[in-house]
Amino acid sequence: MTRVFQNSLLQAKTRYQLLATVIVNIITFGHGVGVGWLSPTLSRIQAPDSPLDFAVNIDEISWLGSMIGLGNLAGNLAIAFLLERTGRKFCIYLLAGPYACLWILVYCASNVGYLYTARFLCGFTGGALYIVVPIFISEVADPSIRGALSSVMMMYFNFGVLAGYTMSTYLPYHVVPIVGIMLPIAYFFASLMLPETAPYLLKRSQLNAAEKSFRYYTNQQGGVTSKAQFEDLRSAVLLQQSQSTSHLSYKDLITKPALKAFGAAAVLCAGLELSNVYSFINYMSDIFTSSGSVLDVNTCTIIIGVVQIIGVYTSTIFVDIVGRRLLMLISTLGVGIGCIAFGCFTHFAEHYDLSQFNWLPLALMILIIYFANIGINSLFCLVMVELFPSKIRSLATSMSLIWMSLLIFCTLKLFPYLMHNWGISITMWFSATWSLLTFIYFLLFLPETKGKSMIED
Repeated sequence: MTRVFQNSLLQAKTRYQLLATVIVNIITFGHGVGVGWLSPTLSRIQAPDSPLDFAVNIDEISWLGSMIGLGNLAGNLAIAFLLERTGRKFCIYLLAGPYACLWILVYCASNVGYLYTARFLCGFTGGALYIVVPIFISEVADPSIRGALSSVMMMYFNFGVLAGYTMSTYLPYHVVPIVGIMLPIAYFFASLMLPETAPYLLKRSQLNAAEKSFRYYTNQQGGVTSKAQFEDLRSAVLLQQSQSTSHLSYKDLITKPALKAFGAAAVLCAGLELSNVYSFINYMSDIFTSSGSVLDVNTCTIIIGVVQIIGVYTSTIFVDIVGRRLLMLISTLGVGIGCIAFGCFTHFAEHYDLSQFNWLPLALMILIIYFANIGINSLFCLVMVELFPSKIRSLATSMSLIWMSLLIFCTLKLFPYLMHNWGISITMWFSATWSLLTFIYFLLFLPETKGKSMIED
């Protein structure tokens, strides 16, 4: 009971850390809305009564799906350049602009190019926030709740995906962007109240501002305890700087700890994307249609959105208790087994009458998405940030997410073709293979990063 209380997100000393996490994740929620918007919208704009004045074919659909990957890449590169130069707070402000523009383009779409650009901007927002938000949270959060606060990020994303699924299903096409554009406006004004992180300010030798930031995020108005804790943080930052050269060099990227972290991050990204978890989210309605499910595909998609939230909530509860590694192992194994079972069902359904089991595709997809969201989908940002040595963390995280963005582009571009040419069964078995290979790597090589200092390596 004491352990649970100590790790509570509602402690007085961490309440402003929780508030900051809620505010910066408004944009994460918005990004989820942008991602979830696509799946029901694809069915709507391909129908004879499409709300748009132009038709889309399978090539354009694959580009609509994959443009988010190119946007991710651009967002990664932009934030990698700006993060250490302008600070975390400026980068957080920056996210509101492209996200607002995407809904303007969706509303005004007169040809498919508008939708391509909107999806690109959705990806740009995601690529940027997956770097700056985890680093921001890791630098303001107490180590005892850092895992929970970081996994809250994916809960916001999944709530956003559910909202995107629901709004796109039940609201008129042109109403959705009107609702969506309210989010970046609220996010921008709310984020104005947040101070820059103390570690970043200390690196810039802004001592007074750093102490004010530290006191704000730890909810302390001064005193001996506050001063001592701040001096400990200051000493850790100074020690880190004294042990490193003033400028980052390529040699810092090829040390043994750095290379091990790059390897784990590369597998983490590949495992998430090549197991097609992200593709499932983007093309969920098409998957249920191909599986032969007689249930309403959009209703199934909304149910899956709820399951994502439950999965991330499970992760939030246990991540700081059992650690990251165990959840990642359970997650990848569960996704792999679930995809094998889904592929087997659709394979046998082509040769036998399994109509009495037409509920099974939904049940299996619920298991796949639940297992994905208790680990690899909810914790990948947290684990990636914690893997790297502090000196290279910003650059290395950006480099890893560039790799991930390329994978997102490739998998979302190819997934409709895999479904069309290979069929759903082989596609699901392909996903299972990568998930199980990721499980084996994690079992053998993934370190536990629970409780790791964000200042000291």
